[in-house]
Amino acid sequence: MVQSELEVRFHKTMVDVYLRAKHEADYNASRYIQMVSEHGGLRTAKVLISSESPSDGYTELWKRGRLDITVEALVVDHPEWHPLFEAAEIERAKARLAEYGYPVG
Repeated sequence: MVQSELEVRFHKTMVDVYLRAKHEADYNASRYIQMVSEHGGLRTAKVLISSESPSDGYTELWKRGRLDITVEALVVDHPEWHPLFEAAEIERAKARLAEYGYPVG
């Protein structure tokens, strides 16, 4: 499968999310980085956003007051990634963030 430049950049940003969670929120998202490594950043984001309930990592970051470094916030807050997602996926991410008190536009 050929990845677009945008997908490659998104994957790198997903890895950065892991590093930020580890260093800024003292949370080692080992399952998350395993998913990113095995399935790629874009597929992982789509799986996490489409899940019926928030991931354990999302909940842990919420407890730490760091929803800003969740996959949902990455997708919602950065329009450059929107071409990679369907409108329904972006809306689902917004709804989850809003449900947990994160300011969404």
